Amino acid sequence: MAAAHPTRAALKIPRGRTAAGDIDYLSLTFAELDAEVSAWCARLTSAGLARGDRTLLMVRQGLPLIASAFALFRLGAVPVVIDPGMGLKSFLNCVARSRPTALVGIPLAQLLSHLFRPTFRSVKIRVRASGSLTARLTRAGSQPLAIGSQPAAAAATDLAAILFTSGSTGAPKGVCYEHGMFEAQVRLIRETYGIAPGEIDLPLLPIFALFNPALGMTTIVPEIDPRRPADVDPAKIVQAIVQEKVTSSFGSPTLWSKIGEHCRTQNLTLPSLRRVLSAGAPVPAALWKNSRGFLPSGELHSPYGATESLPVASVSASEIDLASTRGACVGRPIPGIDVRIVAVTDTPIARLTDTRELPRGEIGEIIVRGPVVTKTYDTLPEATALAKIPDGPSAVWHRMGDCGYLDEAGRLWFCGRKAERVETASGTLYTEPCEQVFRTHPRVARCALVGLGERGQQRPALIVEADITESDEARPFARELRALALEHPHTASIKLFYFHPKFPVDVRHNAKIHRLTLAQWALSAKGYESDPKR
Repeated sequence: MAAAHPTRAALKIPRGRTAAGDIDYLSLTFAELDAEVSAWCARLTSAGLARGDRTLLMVRQGLPLIASAFALFRLGAVPVVIDPGMGLKSFLNCVARSRPTALVGIPLAQLLSHLFRPTFRSVKIRVRASGSLTARLTRAGSQPLAIGSQPAAAAATDLAAILFTSGSTGAPKGVCYEHGMFEAQVRLIRETYGIAPGEIDLPLLPIFALFNPALGMTTIVPEIDPRRPADVDPAKIVQAIVQEKVTSSFGSPTLWSKIGEHCRTQNLTLPSLRRVLSAGAPVPAALWKNSRGFLPSGELHSPYGATESLPVASVSASEIDLASTRGACVGRPIPGIDVRIVAVTDTPIARLTDTRELPRGEIGEIIVRGPVVTKTYDTLPEATALAKIPDGPSAVWHRMGDCGYLDEAGRLWFCGRKAERVETASGTLYTEPCEQVFRTHPRVARCALVGLGERGQQRPALIVEADITESDEARPFARELRALALEHPHTASIKLFYFHPKFPVDVRHNAKIHRLTLAQWALSAKGYESDPKR
């Protein structure tokens, strides 16, 4: 892009407001971004960093993240990206397990590495990250800069990066990405969503900004704190989209629900947007409906996948079935991605022939194969054995950790995380189909199905996110929920209800509910049993 379109804007970073109230951006062309990457390469090389060095990245979103990550790719080093919002204990465990030899980080990250020396004992090289490395970047009217050094040669199967999962249903794990997997991701994203060079993207998840230079898109850095994404001011996001004529954006259902509701109440539309991609959790029905109002020239899409495999499938607002209570439709598999539904098991599967494929319409475990499917977790052979199914000399199936089914039309339906299924004496309940029933209640925005007791003999309970402490309010609410439960066979056994003021959710998307944490909470909380039949 720097060679083909040196003067095209690559990155815009907010730095305040103009006198007229517009967002004031520091704008970098692709040539200037390339020069910044070259400056990073020079600095990293002078610090002693070399090909193959595992490098922990602890930098701010926008220019520092993009420039340092691409500099590491160019040098043949391996970025290690861990979400700092997962909590200090989990973060330190991830650092210790990934054994980085270098640290590129802001001053606070450098301080952390000294405070917890045993955890960071593998780190031999420390590079401070603060601000731009090329003074010319802020000079008005600067000329295109010389194209930087060529990247180190890399095979498709060479380790490219280690990206950590969010750990929503277990300890976070480092996912080993090869260069060929990144190339396949870029290709599939471009082809699936018709993305063209010259488009303008506003990524509400910082790491997704790394796709944009490869796709030839301009990145608008959002005014959002990635540590607290739910606190975003939707008015600022809308202003950026309108002012910069943003054509594409990625964000969790939680964030886009907030933006969409702001548009609805303020009677606003976002005519420049061609597509909004929302993932990380099932998109609620209200957002699917609202999107048709604030996207007059575009469409809401929900890609399905995981850190270990993305994208797997995709569904759009024009295809979604909002009346279903049998799970969330996540669309048709992406061309080139194989999807199967097999009988659920919690034990490792040594070979594909050990699985039992289920017929259409039957809920089971989702497994996938394709060029974006990662092969291993970093330094976790037991986790790799549990999540991967060898298929021949080189192919690998990934067990998504999700349950779902394929319908007669070949569409994939998500029914919930495998670890969160509730196994009662009379059968298995899955979170998404059950929660869909209760989300139709006007007072229920988020709810969680949990199982109490030993697996196989669990008692199902529903926890609703609501700040209710008085029994006089909780009991009639529970009766209304029980009445809803009796309208559907798969929820008829749910009689016990809890009310929690604020659900624990993942920091990355602020959308994945930690149901296993809620199940532990319910063991000592006050529940309300209701049955209008009695």
